[in-house]
Amino acid sequence: MSILITLFIGLIAGFVARAIKPGDDNMGWIMTALLGVAGSFLASYGGAALGLYAPGQAAGFIASVVGAVILLVVVGLIRKK
Repeated sequence: MSILITLFIGLIAGFVARAIKPGDDNMGWIMTALLGVAGSFLASYGGAALGLYAPGQAAGFIASVVGAVILLVVVGLIRKK
């Protein structure tokens, strides 16, 4: 059940992260949603590794948005090269 929650939160977090991060990303809504889901998983597993979350617990919305923003910045740096 936590994976489904992580997916749902990640979809919303991707769109919020794209709205927060300044600049033109030139990516469609599918890529934005996938980066949001990846950011949510990054926040969940990173938080569990740091001891912030219990194993199997989904990350919160704010942590998911932060993870998605980090991934948007990384993808933007990779695309510029």
